[in-house]
Amino acid sequence: MKIASKAFMVVLLIWTMAMLVWGLGGFFEYFTGIEPFIHLQNSAYPRAVQFVHWFLITLTGGMFVFGYFSKWKWTPFVMVLLFSNLAVLCTIETFDFMYEQWSYSAYGTEMVSYVLLSMFLLFSPLSKSHFNHRIENR
Repeated sequence: MKIASKAFMVVLLIWTMAMLVWGLGGFFEYFTGIEPFIHLQNSAYPRAVQFVHWFLITLTGGMFVFGYFSKWKWTPFVMVLLFSNLAVLCTIETFDFMYEQWSYSAYGTEMVSYVLLSMFLLFSPLSKSHFNHRIENR
């Protein structure tokens, strides 16, 4: 189980690094109109929603990468907060702006992922030892 937990943490680190690059690329395209490697803007979203989209993706990726390498004890809690914000944004994007059937299955997958990632970061022994955090029972 320890090996699986370590592998999961490495996958999470790689995923958040990709989020950081994706978010920075999205901001670059948002502000310049130049596609960094592929077209990243979603024309279904208003500009303000698109800005919040890139802001949260960049912040989420950057915070986990920073927190992981600095072993910042608040990282799991900040990530739960950011995942909840991404979940709200995804709900708005899915139900207000997207009308394709696949978006609902992607939405469900994303929501389940946020819950599982949050549980892992808050309760796994690896996360608790890496970030030196604890959840107190009151």
